[in-house]
Amino acid sequence: MQIPVLIEPVGTNGYRARGGEPFGVTVEGATQDEALAKLRETIAGRMSAGARIVSLEIPAAENPWLRMEGMFDKHDPVVKEWLEIMQENRRKDDEEEGTL
Repeated sequence: MQIPVLIEPVGTNGYRARGGEPFGVTVEGATQDEALAKLRETIAGRMSAGARIVSLEIPAAENPWLRMEGMFDKHDPVVKEWLEIMQENRRKDDEEEGTL
């Protein structure tokens, strides 16, 4: 398993290594390697004490707009007129933006 770790200097005498959630662990050491080793030991200790990392699948909610997809036939004369009007309005808006 790999986790992202932030290593940063602490004052003038060491480094801090911090793992993100779900670990939420911060340790300090004299060198970057020492800080990483302490972080690894701390996380391993939690895991050996029974902590587990699992994934949880959450089903995506249905998009209510998808039920209406395709309800207008683009070959329908009324829909075709709407599309032409929208195209013309967008063209006019684009021209007006260019003159500002």
